[in-house]
Amino acid sequence: MSIWWAFGKNWRRALLWAVAGLVAACGSVGPSGTPVSYVSLSSTQSPSFEAGATPAVPPEPNPTAFPTARQTASPPAAAWQPSIGDTLQVQYSGTISLSVDATIYDLDADDTPASTVAALHARGRHVFCYIDAGAWENYRSDASRFPAAVLGKAMDGWPDERWLDIRKVSLLAPLLRHRLDTCVAKGFDGVDPDNVNGYTNATGFPLKAADQLAFNRWLADQAHSRHLAVALKNDGEQAAALAPVFDAAVVEECVEYPECAQYGAFVKAGKPVFDIEYARAPSAYCPVAAKLRFAIIGKHLALDAYRTHC
Repeated sequence: MSIWWAFGKNWRRALLWAVAGLVAACGSVGPSGTPVSYVSLSSTQSPSFEAGATPAVPPEPNPTAFPTARQTASPPAAAWQPSIGDTLQVQYSGTISLSVDATIYDLDADDTPASTVAALHARGRHVFCYIDAGAWENYRSDASRFPAAVLGKAMDGWPDERWLDIRKVSLLAPLLRHRLDTCVAKGFDGVDPDNVNGYTNATGFPLKAADQLAFNRWLADQAHSRHLAVALKNDGEQAAALAPVFDAAVVEECVEYPECAQYGAFVKAGKPVFDIEYARAPSAYCPVAAKLRFAIIGKHLALDAYRTHC
């Protein structure tokens, strides 16, 4: 969950492991719309865990580190690519307004029903699926499935959220894959994975920049393997290194805290940068948007339907 938001299977592989075990045992081989209210995840036909069970996870070659891009085959491209010139609306609270004039909506994975995504598609919009990838939130439907071994320090100011040990692939991968599968099942076009800059924070773990790069590249691979576009969230110090494998950047307050220049590699690569400002007026951020070719909007901290733009 964003630090500003207060509300806040691989089955084929498993099958291969099962077959391998069997073989070994045998000794052989647009227009304005009406608002749509959120509904709970349980009311949609999305993938779900068996009650009280932790998803089965085949052994990983290295359970302490995510594979780097060089260790994995190139994944398929996303089915849709955001473009420079696209505009953004972010809403995680309140009744979703379908009539905002924005190319892309960014909505919460748990709280957004497939019907809302479909309604936006009917209006010619694309939709990002917001998930928390680098932190644990105690109110999420799958919160009880995160083992204690991956839970770190509480986020500064947000006692309901704790940083995750992103090095523990064998424990985190099935949980994050399930979240991405939920995005696919609901029809989202892309994913906005949050809190992917833990190495710059007091997480309780000795995370290094290399750990974060490996984790973020793994996330991008997982999104693309599901034909989802993927945005980099608030990891400006590594933006230049990650721009080749991400499709866009979603940033918070790069004008308020002068960090916008860090994301220039995305624009140079023909990929959009979307910035959200909470304290600045359009007169402060619109010149920056024009100069850097960013899409910048103003939002309330609650991330409700309110939006200003250039």
